[in-house]
Amino acid sequence: MSGKAVAVCRLLRPGDWCTVLIGLALCAFAATRLWQGGKPDGVVIRASGTVFNQYALSRPQRIEVPGPLGITIVEIEPGRARVASDPGPRQYCVRQGWLTRAGAVAICAPNEVSLTLTGRGTDYDSLGY
Repeated sequence: MSGKAVAVCRLLRPGDWCTVLIGLALCAFAATRLWQGGKPDGVVIRASGTVFNQYALSRPQRIEVPGPLGITIVEIEPGRARVASDPGPRQYCVRQGWLTRAGAVAICAPNEVSLTLTGRGTDYDSLGY
């Protein structure tokens, strides 16, 4: 440590260290518990800006969604969903992998297809693209 850091550490008393540790613990708790979406119960699939269909996340399914570039394949398993394949050039929505939190979104912009997990506790109110 530098000389200034050592000087600051010497000025801190046991009560100061306790306050710092409580603050760090509170931040860690908030990051892991309060900023998380809830458990998802369904998925909404949109194509060309309109709702294509809604599905429950209770049983495995494979859905083909038509878009301007071709067919986007969405896979659903209990509690999660993902874009399995997309005709778009960069495959960002496919690389996103399995979505497992309410409010999570995968957007295949070139093919104008998106999927959103629904549930009670979402991270945000809405999303537009």
